[in-house]
Amino acid sequence: MREHLEKDFPLSHPLLAASIRSFKGNGDKQSLTSQAPATIELKIPAALANGTEFVVTARLDKPGEGSVQAQLLTQKPITPINSIIPGIPIIVNDGSPLRQRFEASFEEFRKLFPTALCYMRIVPVDEVVTLTLFYREDEHLRRLMLSDSDAKELDRLWAELLFVSEEPIKKVSAFDQIYQYATQDRPDLVKEFDPLREPTKKAAEEFRKQQLAADAVHRQAVIDLAAKAWRRPLSEAEIASLKQSPPRLMLTRVLTSPTFLYRGERVPERTGMVNDWELATRLSYFLWSSMPDDELRQLAAEGKLRNPDVLASQARRMLKDEKIRRLATEFGCQWLHVRDVATLNEKSERHFPTFVTVREDLQEEVTRFFVDLFHNDQDVLQLLNADHTFLNKNLADHYGLKITGTDWQRVEGLRENGRGGILGFGATLAKQSGASRTSAILRGTWVTEVLLGDKLPKPPKGVPILPEDTPTGLTERQLIESHSRDMNCVGCHKRIDPYGFALESFDAIGRSRKADTKTTLMDGTAIDGLGDLRDYILKSRKKDFLKQFGRKLLGFSLGRSVQLSDQPMLEAMVQEKEHHFGDLVESIVRSRQFREIRGQNVELTEKK
Repeated sequence: MREHLEKDFPLSHPLLAASIRSFKGNGDKQSLTSQAPATIELKIPAALANGTEFVVTARLDKPGEGSVQAQLLTQKPITPINSIIPGIPIIVNDGSPLRQRFEASFEEFRKLFPTALCYMRIVPVDEVVTLTLFYREDEHLRRLMLSDSDAKELDRLWAELLFVSEEPIKKVSAFDQIYQYATQDRPDLVKEFDPLREPTKKAAEEFRKQQLAADAVHRQAVIDLAAKAWRRPLSEAEIASLKQSPPRLMLTRVLTSPTFLYRGERVPERTGMVNDWELATRLSYFLWSSMPDDELRQLAAEGKLRNPDVLASQARRMLKDEKIRRLATEFGCQWLHVRDVATLNEKSERHFPTFVTVREDLQEEVTRFFVDLFHNDQDVLQLLNADHTFLNKNLADHYGLKITGTDWQRVEGLRENGRGGILGFGATLAKQSGASRTSAILRGTWVTEVLLGDKLPKPPKGVPILPEDTPTGLTERQLIESHSRDMNCVGCHKRIDPYGFALESFDAIGRSRKADTKTTLMDGTAIDGLGDLRDYILKSRKKDFLKQFGRKLLGFSLGRSVQLSDQPMLEAMVQEKEHHFGDLVESIVRSRQFREIRGQNVELTEKK
């Protein structure tokens, strides 16, 4: 190679002339001096550089002064370099003041941004045993981010974890296993483990003393928990039975007891009042879908919940609590059949690719609407004629509405945009549609049965199934109309289809669109769109809507279907001039249905 270069590429060769001229020395022909920041460009023929290594030694020109970073590149930098480049060493003279300043700055940076906050592996460890059951490394977290109270809470949580996991006792077992292994196969490690034996055993003995001291406290804590979990005071026999077990088994017995898993009530021989504890449970699961809070428990213990005024006052208090969101979810969303819209996977991704990004918001809109209705004790007719809803930017964009900001907010003026109330919720419109098209049948059935409480017969056998995609040349409405001409189907479809046609201005995921929404209801009323349908229900079917809402609310509160004996109460709820939600709840909790339980000997009670 050398002979070849000397023969074909002498220093006088034209290819080397430009590179040689680019070297500008300062007396030392092997050195280049430059003032940073600077870029020195060297052009080396590829044939000469092939298979070689280019080495540069960089140093400061004057001892004790300055600093520099040097970097070799195969092409010019895109932008001028005027600051420190991460990952490139900094050249600075030993002992210089500048070096000391650099070291101090780097140390300060390392304190704020540690190189690692985790570990990969603690030795000794294998697939089965380890002497480090839990690894704690939070010094940087405590130093940089936690307040004194936060640090104390972190220490408490660690102490709780080590106690619950019985770490000192398990460590003894792990140590014995590793020690036995060392004595058999690695005698060189025995000396390493011997100093750990006594501290490990001593820690376990101290831990057992802690367990013994805490035993009585833990047992009482489980007894207190049982009273909350079982939603009543425990009898002396129940307490004695529980205390026969260690605390962990006591807790298991509490949480697997039928008393905790089921809402059972004592059934007397004759119909009469339920006790205060059962009233507290009925009320809390009606409004909060959870166990009674401390205030309800205190009133039950004092025997005051039997007083209808106290019970009604507690219901009003609970309606203002944040936990009322559970009623919005468990009652409101379930009544409208949108409880699962947030996880609905039935929409065609080909037709509606954006649905998965908005489905959770669609359900959240319904939940927030009901929470607002409950908190502010609004008239339940607002469910139909509200001019507001709750939107975030994602859902507002979906609806084609403009809002300020991105967070959830109350938005007014829905009716002028063709929405308003439960008829315009995207969640209900999407749920009552097919995978790739709307369905006037589904939407009409929903209005008929869910909102108005009408009963529809089951479809006759042999009814043809409509195609999922609308045939070419037909609109979705024309497809439904052709299907509804079947003599076996026309009776029901005359009742339900017009309701669905009025909502055709919304596509299968609840977005607004242009469509034919003119239709005639079964009683001859001509309507056009959601607004006319809403007005029709408020004027001609208001009593039916209110009775259906009351029926669903009463059934939810009692945990059973509505019976014939409940009809007088439902009629009274409908006859009220105003229908504020709090008033409906109060009428329920004051009722005999809510406060009493039917006895075993019903016939004898009724005869007397």
